[in-house]
Amino acid sequence: MNDPDPNSDNASPPRDVAHWRRAERARLGAERQALSVAGRTSVGAALMRHLREMLSARSNNLQGKVFSAYWPIKGEPDLRSLMAELHAAGVTICLPVVEQKAAPLVFRHWMPNTQMVRGDWNIPVPPADAVALTPDISLAPLMGWDANSFRLGYGGGYFDRTLAALAPRPFTIGIGFQSARLATIFPQPHDIPLDVILTEAGIQVQRVLL
Repeated sequence: MNDPDPNSDNASPPRDVAHWRRAERARLGAERQALSVAGRTSVGAALMRHLREMLSARSNNLQGKVFSAYWPIKGEPDLRSLMAELHAAGVTICLPVVEQKAAPLVFRHWMPNTQMVRGDWNIPVPPADAVALTPDISLAPLMGWDANSFRLGYGGGYFDRTLAALAPRPFTIGIGFQSARLATIFPQPHDIPLDVILTEAGIQVQRVLL
């Protein structure tokens, strides 16, 4: 029996979901890396435009809020200029940090002049003496996504583990490419759906209003 086509609306669960997810991550990652610099820039610009529109509707409520962004790796959309804009507008920005394996993420304060250090996977992160914060709104970069607002991540389980540990949970916005849509990620009990899925084409799924 062959593994299912993830883009088929009638897909049945694969024999080994973990194996299937590894293969999908590799496929989607290769597609993303093959995108030209100009293509990635265009996607990032469109995503920032859609995010601005979403956030501007709640601009009065953003003052004093903690907004978790991400530092782009492996061809992820680059939203760093929006991070700087939000900081200038008085929003507190933080970045996720892996400080302990198989544990929830820690969110540390970021500002444009923060001296970054190398963290897990060699990702630039704020230093250990940056203040730890609890986000009200959190971006979650996606490898893949589906119409039920489930996220295919990198496989470490950090984001789901973190959402399960936070109370109250932050408003979560999945950030990804339109081409990364799957009919399903074959969600498992530990998978937690996001509140919004946002791509360069705009809002694709919205379970909860910001």
